[in-house]
Amino acid sequence: MVRLLILFGFLTVININSFANEAEGGIIQGKVTTSDGQPAADVSVYLKDTHKGAVTNESGEFRIKNLPDGTYELQVSLVGYETVSKTVEVNNSKTVTVNIEINAASIKLEEIVITAGGNRFAKKESDDVSKLSLKNIENPQVYSVVGKELMKEQVITDYVSAFKNIPGAGIPIVYNQGRTTAISRGFTTANLVRNGVGGFIYTSIDPANLERIEVIKGPSATLFGSTLSSFGGLFNRVTKKPFDSFRGEISYSGASWDLNRLTLDVNTPLNKDKTALFRFNGAVHSERSFQDAGFTKNFLLAPSFSYQVNERLTLLLDVEMSGYKATSPTRLTPNTKGNIHSVEELAMPYKLSFANNTINYTSQQLNVFGQIKYKLSETWTSQTVFSRTRSSSDGYTVQLTMPTDSTLRQQVTSQEYPYYGTDIQQNVKGDFYVGPVRNRVVIGADFYALRSSRNDATINMPVLNYKKPGAAYNNFTVEKVSPLFSTATFVNYTRVRDNTYSAYVSDVINVTDQLLAMASLRVDHYKAMGEYWPSQDSVAGAYDQTALSPKFGLVYQVVKNQVSVFANYMNGFENVSGADAYGNTFRPQQANQWEAGIKLDALNNKLNATLSYYDISVTNMLRVDTDNPNFNLQDGTQKSKGFEAEVIANPIPGLNIIGGYSYNDSKYEKAAKNIQGLRPASAGPGKLANLWVSYRFVKGKATGLGLAFGGNYGSESFQTNTDTYAFTIPSYTVLDASLFYDKPVYRIGLKVDNLTNEKYWSNRLAAQNPTRVTVNLTFKFN
Repeated sequence: MVRLLILFGFLTVININSFANEAEGGIIQGKVTTSDGQPAADVSVYLKDTHKGAVTNESGEFRIKNLPDGTYELQVSLVGYETVSKTVEVNNSKTVTVNIEINAASIKLEEIVITAGGNRFAKKESDDVSKLSLKNIENPQVYSVVGKELMKEQVITDYVSAFKNIPGAGIPIVYNQGRTTAISRGFTTANLVRNGVGGFIYTSIDPANLERIEVIKGPSATLFGSTLSSFGGLFNRVTKKPFDSFRGEISYSGASWDLNRLTLDVNTPLNKDKTALFRFNGAVHSERSFQDAGFTKNFLLAPSFSYQVNERLTLLLDVEMSGYKATSPTRLTPNTKGNIHSVEELAMPYKLSFANNTINYTSQQLNVFGQIKYKLSETWTSQTVFSRTRSSSDGYTVQLTMPTDSTLRQQVTSQEYPYYGTDIQQNVKGDFYVGPVRNRVVIGADFYALRSSRNDATINMPVLNYKKPGAAYNNFTVEKVSPLFSTATFVNYTRVRDNTYSAYVSDVINVTDQLLAMASLRVDHYKAMGEYWPSQDSVAGAYDQTALSPKFGLVYQVVKNQVSVFANYMNGFENVSGADAYGNTFRPQQANQWEAGIKLDALNNKLNATLSYYDISVTNMLRVDTDNPNFNLQDGTQKSKGFEAEVIANPIPGLNIIGGYSYNDSKYEKAAKNIQGLRPASAGPGKLANLWVSYRFVKGKATGLGLAFGGNYGSESFQTNTDTYAFTIPSYTVLDASLFYDKPVYRIGLKVDNLTNEKYWSNRLAAQNPTRVTVNLTFKFN
């Protein structure tokens, strides 16, 4: 680590000194405009095979100085636009003026783009959020985006760390097998969506192949279905795609606790016409826990191939393959009949894991995504998507329980869990006028299937004193644990087989030039084929349900393309099995959201903000029937309402600010007696805030040098919350800082997480990392 720090300082000094030695030379300057004549700000302009480049200012102008005489290939690139190349000759150290026009690409290709002076983190346009090409300011739904440039600046080495930038997400929960969830509007929300369709995996997610994370807020079943979204929203992982020029990078990160991480990102055209494109992302990662035991080792292979058959037809194949070996994350259940009611009272040693590295699991995942786009006409496009996932986990997982206030017991599960998911989706999209009224329409059909099986058993270890565990702590090894399963009872091959058949339609109408209306509807038929028990050759729990899910929204642009007010009604649902004491089968739970707010994309994209108030009512919840204790009633209700704000600002060139705040008031309005009127423990902290302030020098000798500072705050929350027992988790404030030096051919980054060494915990009472230092070195090539 010391050597890497010295290397960071050495290269920085060398590069700054090189500015002083540059001789005066020729200049290439000019202006970049879009096809509609507007200036193109924040566009990368660089000279191929050199270290020279620039980024256009607000007027689309650029200037590259100190050029020796010669012939250069000038390349201009911006995400969503075609890359433009132009040959420019510099003679006698004179100034050459070049004006360039860029056109929208036929397909939106993701690129590795360096931006500097503009609002680098405000790129929110997405085709997945509404399944239409709709600007954020036109969309009545709230969403946030965490892009790869922000993840690079924060030296993100694991998936959950990116969630620090999401308003209201809290501390993500890491489950056995590495699965993760976070909070959205008071509801636990899993990571089930990849590239807009089902991408469920039962293992960890490596961030190396992520272009961005899209966080879609509120019940979103209308366009995404109940099996993929929670009542609070969903998280969509957008993977990196090929683009039409050769470029790439190789990156190494080293950090505290023996973290070693190597990633590779290479993109290249495969033919002269650049109709066949290939991109490969890969990662190798290993680290140990800051506690006495615990580790993670993994690899990722992610090839992606696109082929433009002709002007109408484009094919895309995107694959992720990974393997993991790791110990279980901490999961602690306190004694609900005891006298300890908080983490502070528990006083468990922060660096003890109560685990052992020999007791671990291995997992694999394969995620295949295929897409066929066909331009039917000038106004209609067909999109066919196929997603197939397989993930499995084999080995040992551990959870901790407290039989008394002073003792702890380790429970070990021997498991074999394979999961299979299939999503086939067909969309037809139109953008057309009926008279003077513009319509943007998507009509879709979706089939989603999930298969899983289980083979597991659990054994209990002897209790031990968690403050002074003694020799029993050292006896927790695979050699001692494995023989205990010879007499354990295994649950064999309990299979879950669920199919969902859906159809939906959504139309965004420009009532006037500034007033837009959205109307959407989904019909969803869910068929649970039940759990199959081979030992009895019987099926249990089979049922099917049909639900309708509407969605409506209004947007009025007070200032065209800059300020809009919006309101929406959105619906979500969750299928429920069983019947009440009178034989009435249960209906799906329903969540109905009303929301209103304001969106800004003002001051030439220098200020991007969303402020909203939402009210979510959940009905048809189950609660115990007091007259028939062995049955449930379906008249329970829950309310979740609150305020969210997100601001992404670029007040001066080089200065970028991301800030978020959420307030959530969630409670059971009609429920079982022991939780009536209380906040669900799973809702997380009622108040959450995030901030990241970054400054990068965009002029002078220090161009590319930057520093950043930020942090996260969460109010007190609950691990358990009933009328007889509550266990609280304290509030936390975690501060981070970053220093980086970004040049055309390399990047050096230094990140310090948790500067003040704050002790804080997840909802599962997993202790979070203390102060951590990470150094990153990246080489770029083109």
